[in-house]
Amino acid sequence: MQAAGSAAFGHRSKAGNMNHRLHLPGLPGLPGLPGLPGFPAKLTSLGVLCAASAALIIGIPAAAVVGLPASTTATRLPASTTAARLPASTNATPVLDIVPKPVSATVGSGHFALARTARIVAAPAAPGAPAATELSIADDLAAYLRPATGYPLPVLVGAPAPGDITIRLGDPGTLKPANQAEGYELDTTTSSVTIEAPTSHGLYNGVQTFRQLLPPWINSRTTAPGPWTTPVVTITDYPRYEYRGVLLDIARHYEPPQAVEQLIDQVASYKINQLHLHLSDDQGFRLAITGFPRLTGIGSAGSVGTGGRSQDPGGFWTQAQYKAVVAYAAAHFISLFPEVDSPGHNNAIIMSEYGDTGNPNLPANPHGINCGQFNPPQWDYTEDVGYSAMCPDSPDTWAIMTAIIDQLTAETPGPYYDLGGDEVPTSLLTAQQYAQFINTEAPLVTKQGKTVMGWADIAGPGTTPPEGSVAEYWQPAAGSDPGTETGREAVAKNMKVIMAPANHTYLDQKYIVTATSSVPASLGMNWACAKGCDVDSAYNWDPGSLVTGVTDKNVIGVEGDMWGETVATMSDVDYMVFPRLLALAEVAWSPAAQRTASSPAYRDFLQRLAAQGARLQAADVNFYPSTEVPWQLAAEGAAPLTASASGHVAGTVAMLSAPGFPTSTLTMCDSSLGIGCTIDWGDGATTTGDVTGVNATDTRVNSLYTISGQHTYAHPGTYHGVVTLSAGNAAPVTADFTATWP
Repeated sequence: MQAAGSAAFGHRSKAGNMNHRLHLPGLPGLPGLPGLPGFPAKLTSLGVLCAASAALIIGIPAAAVVGLPASTTATRLPASTTAARLPASTNATPVLDIVPKPVSATVGSGHFALARTARIVAAPAAPGAPAATELSIADDLAAYLRPATGYPLPVLVGAPAPGDITIRLGDPGTLKPANQAEGYELDTTTSSVTIEAPTSHGLYNGVQTFRQLLPPWINSRTTAPGPWTTPVVTITDYPRYEYRGVLLDIARHYEPPQAVEQLIDQVASYKINQLHLHLSDDQGFRLAITGFPRLTGIGSAGSVGTGGRSQDPGGFWTQAQYKAVVAYAAAHFISLFPEVDSPGHNNAIIMSEYGDTGNPNLPANPHGINCGQFNPPQWDYTEDVGYSAMCPDSPDTWAIMTAIIDQLTAETPGPYYDLGGDEVPTSLLTAQQYAQFINTEAPLVTKQGKTVMGWADIAGPGTTPPEGSVAEYWQPAAGSDPGTETGREAVAKNMKVIMAPANHTYLDQKYIVTATSSVPASLGMNWACAKGCDVDSAYNWDPGSLVTGVTDKNVIGVEGDMWGETVATMSDVDYMVFPRLLALAEVAWSPAAQRTASSPAYRDFLQRLAAQGARLQAADVNFYPSTEVPWQLAAEGAAPLTASASGHVAGTVAMLSAPGFPTSTLTMCDSSLGIGCTIDWGDGATTTGDVTGVNATDTRVNSLYTISGQHTYAHPGTYHGVVTLSAGNAAPVTADFTATWP
């Protein structure tokens, strides 16, 4: 939306003194992440191939393979092949499909099998020493593993036995002091697993890696058959950057606490440790503030695109709900901190308090808070920006901001408070007035013991942020190009820098934009990504060298930013966040590498990312099935079938993950139309199965597919069947099942 008399510019892009968002409607989005479901891929060939030879499976990324075709012994491939890829040479060491990539991993021979009798043992640092930390992390691991395995997995303190998983707080001897805050060592043998780290956070990180060593179905919320095996491996790991964040904007479209907790569950799996919650903007104020009931009574009742609040009622959190989500994040080793943007991006505050003449907490004239474009102020539910500002000379401005800062910091144990500071045109506040505002607000934050954070605009001329404050660099500019000066200004003022350049980290940007279409069609913007920003944009850059004069000495981390103009549900959020956040997670965690479109690092990442598709789908997480990613098929056999008195069996024989491969209107597997599935019933008979599932949409990945069939056996017995599945150019996979005629 373009303001009168001004050009339309993208969100957080400097262009003169007035910046506006340019919205290009119509891109299909990224589904959610609860079980990691997928994305619609534009695939023209969805042919089905039938293959029963195990030789066809060699070289397939591990997560794609669950079983071998039937043989005389009806053995199943070790499930460790779902976590380790066999390279082209069968004599080479398997490649682990872990995201983010560990610092060091050595793969041995054989595999560890998690059995029903396994225990999770909290091993105290010394005999008789307290083991509260170890027990807490052991409980976390058990909670992750029990739903899919169905195993009891008791947690106890003591000495481990063969088959157990050990959680140990201690120094594994492989981590330098600088790497001990979040580092860990993970060792699996054919008979045991040990996760050891100097801190509880390190142990938790090791747990996330261990989960990815298991088959993708470990993310299922319901019991799956298994087997649950991992490669034999030794991993030493720690992060490159201390800050690995994601921003969620609930100001422009309200999200309830449980939706944010869902995102916390999803991102913790990939070692994200900061949640930046954007609580207030022009269209909504989302947290109750004592003494200022109109902030939520008026300011929370709309969202972008509400057309005068007739379509989206908005909403807000109580402080008790906020505290609960902060605690939930902390339980996942994620520090949640708030942002209330100022002095701009605050029309919801102005609209709420401008007429609050009866409030004793406003000592002067509430009308004096408004330095925006319109007087009196007015609601604007478009995606426009740059029209609101609070006046730095109004006592009522500071009565409001002090109450917000004091109450929010009291409920936020983490180190940061984000005051925003972006996109305030000089037509509203002069450079001197802007600096006056920032210089008045920053001490209110430090007085509460918090570190000042804001968009890199707060490092501009005249501002005096406290040394050690944090500037988030968001400009889509690199090197010494115009726009990069904010990064150098932050360094000159002894600020730390979080890298969030819009053309690499803004998760609200469309994936693909052409002259005639966009992906997703109904979600996202493209002001920072004229041709779209897919996985390659998120992965192929280096935070420590992107901007001239801003190096790893200044950078403390990376943040992916999910702005809320076009996303009305968490499924929409997930579709835009995944899989790009996984690329950012690796950029922030893993060692620096040459990351370009043709680099070995990027090719390797795409293979490991492809293996995450089944994990996301098993967890029911929505995502965009990017056509840049060679998504793999992954199959799991179903529960045993029991024949009727006449020998007839019917039902589900397998589940299939096939991101980007829709079934169209298929009810029967058909290699020429979509999913191909051949069922070998174990008695020499072969039939074509049926496939059911939900097709992809422009904002939703296709569902997991259920493969079913029916057959009549000639003689009683136990039969070991095999389902062979194929789609498009993906390598075929197999899954085994059992049928019994008593």
